[in-house]
Amino acid sequence: MPSTVVVGGCLWQARWMKIGIIGGTGPAGSGLALRLNVAGYDVVIGSRDKARSVEKVKELQALWPSHNLTIVGGDNADAVNCDLVVVATPWDSTATIVGDYASQLAGKIVITMANALVKVGKEFQPLVPPRGSIAAHVQAEIPLSKVVAALQHLPAKELGNLNHHVDSDVLICSDHPEAIETVSDIVEKIPGCRPLNTGRLSNALALEAFTAVMLQMNVRYKTRVAPRMTGLPDVDPVSGRNLKIS
Repeated sequence: MPSTVVVGGCLWQARWMKIGIIGGTGPAGSGLALRLNVAGYDVVIGSRDKARSVEKVKELQALWPSHNLTIVGGDNADAVNCDLVVVATPWDSTATIVGDYASQLAGKIVITMANALVKVGKEFQPLVPPRGSIAAHVQAEIPLSKVVAALQHLPAKELGNLNHHVDSDVLICSDHPEAIETVSDIVEKIPGCRPLNTGRLSNALALEAFTAVMLQMNVRYKTRVAPRMTGLPDVDPVSGRNLKIS
């Protein structure tokens, strides 16, 4: 059964949520929008420039005409007004942008997929923000929201290619267990993705920083890697979620 959450005083089941993506015109945001819409979710791509998001939707529809995409292009305010919100902006603007919509985001699940990274020479290095992670900074900016760190490690190019099977675990952390379950329900609708609960939001520091390691492996092995954990049971002993890789 899909998770049930309260949004604006109403009960919603994760399968039928409308999902908004702030900064959804970039490779990661638009790729995620594509996968979620194909999985059956109503999706709104947000941007500071509505015309840009509308154009991105037309581009996706032209690329994948057989999928009858119903993604909607709007501004960031349109994305914020959805039931659940994903923040796909560059890391250095993530907290500021969500802070501008703190009242509208109150009570909602907000997923941050940002990583604070810098390239030094040929190396990618993680930056540690004052609060320890981008996700923690976002939670401080919108204290009445349920912030979840997730999706940092999915290769954007593969997300945006429906002919490519995404093969990855999605590591998820939050201080709100019910939000982790809702996000897990959404993630497992993407074929090849397995959601894993990695605990409290303090672990977002490790999740975000690990992206630098993955990018370095991409350079070394000339590929795009994704995480896949071994040694797990077939069933989550707490939630009862199936952990078998399909």
